[in-house]
Parts: sequence; C-alpha cells; structure tokens
Amino acid sequence: MELTVDAAADLTDDQLESGRRLASVLFAFGKQQTAVAARLSKAGVDRSAIVLLKNLVALGPVRLGTLAEAVYSDPSTVSRQIAALVKEGLVARHADPGDGRASLLAPTDDGLAVLERQRARFAVSLAQMVRHWDAADLDTFIELFERFNADHQNHMPTLIAECGGKP
Repeated sequence: MELTVDAAADLTDDQLESGRRLASVLFAFGKQQTAVAARLSKAGVDRSAIVLLKNLVALGPVRLGTLAEAVYSDPSTVSRQIAALVKEGLVARHADPGDGRASLLAPTDDGLAVLERQRARFAVSLAQMVRHWDAADLDTFIELFERFNADHQNHMPTLIAECGGKP
C-alpha cells in the first residue's frame, strides 16, 4: 500500500521515520509469529482456530457474519473454518432465537479447553522469553504495547480503507 501525499502531509519527517521503524519491527515480528503459527499448526493447533475461538469468547454467541467482521475476514473463509471447528467439536451452532433460519456460533467446552491450553502455553513461553527483563521495563513495555494495540484496533477501519477494502 502506498499512502497518498495527502495522507502523510500532516506528519513530520521524524514521525514518518518512526512509522518506518515501527513498520519494520512489526513486519519482523509478524514473520516470527507466522513461523510459530506454522509450527503450532503441525502440532495440531491451527492459528485461525485460536483467533476464531478467542473472538467467539469475547463476543458471545454470534452469527457468522458478525464473527467474520470481527476478524476482518471474508464470510466464506470464516464459514469454511467454522465448519472444520464444528466437525472437530470445538464450536457449536445453535438456532438464533430471534430468527430461526439463522444460527449462532459459540465455543464448546472442548473449544474453551483448547483455547485455555494455548493461552497457558503462550503465557509460559513469553514469560520465559522476558524473564531477564527488569520488572519496571516489562511493565512499561506491556502498558505501551496495550496502548499501541488499542490505537491500532481503533485505526483498523482507516487502514483497511486505505488498502482499498471496506471499513
């Protein structure tokens, strides 16, 4: 994606350079996460399954379209992924009480257990990785990363629109 001149007009050179540095770090982190996801997938833990389960827990029982919007994905893609999770017993479909023709999706107890095991594994792994950090530095990093994540979430519609997608 190339930003238009207008989009960058209100940024200083230092702000643009910070954006470039941040993009570089996030790209490297994304590559690392992709490598980890590939290894987890070979071990039977599909990253897309975890993303969908986490969102189903956060949203509560929802229709497929709502879930697809929440994960910024195409409904047909999410439909295929959900079908696999239903087959595995990790997600259940229930009739929507407001519209009997539609169904609501919710994680099953097995789905919740898979999610909890994955969260626990990831928490232990991260704790091991940063155990040599100073506690105050780690707290500051977490606070700033939480702030970055919230700002990123709020900016997602703009990012998607700039890439030519629907916000």
